[in-house]
Amino acid sequence: MDRTCEHCEEPMPIMARSHARTCSPRCRKALSRAKARNPLPVELTTRDRWVRRSATKVPLTAAGMAASSTDPRTWSSYEDAAASTVGAGLGFVLSDGDDVVCVDLDHCLNPLTGRLAPWAAAIVRDAGTCYVEVSPSGDGLHIWGRANVRQGRRIRRPDGTAVEIYGTGRYIAMTGVRLHHSPRTLGDLTDVVGSLTT
Repeated sequence: MDRTCEHCEEPMPIMARSHARTCSPRCRKALSRAKARNPLPVELTTRDRWVRRSATKVPLTAAGMAASSTDPRTWSSYEDAAASTVGAGLGFVLSDGDDVVCVDLDHCLNPLTGRLAPWAAAIVRDAGTCYVEVSPSGDGLHIWGRANVRQGRRIRRPDGTAVEIYGTGRYIAMTGVRLHHSPRTLGDLTDVVGSLTT
């Protein structure tokens, strides 16, 4: 499998060590600086699939016009979307151009204590090295990773809570508030998605 630099996304040099994540010292330093400034995974911030969002979660362009989760002409780079003051925050668009997915857990986090409901703690544990952030509501979670999800699903749990799984045609409101210092990487969610949908 061809590897690419995590910063510039150019092919890694042939002689690069197996654990190397960047193609050069310059990219290594730039990646380090970017991570220090931004809690979001580089796998997300390097994609031009960012929108702004209103307080009611309506997607907006960086200029304040209506945006669409299916029209790439209304999306921006992370830098442009983050620099905009339109709306209430940022959103990331899920596209069928890759395997980035989001598992959305509703009403599972106590915003006062930070404690997770046991069912949600089990899903977060099974997700392993995935970026997990607190949703805008303050009592839900977004687990970001990789899996083959082409059809969104909403799974109603017996206790009334819900789990949603999306991989394309949606945008997810972003907060940048990591759960318990979760890693800034997109791990493999294939097994988690499989266990939730069977």
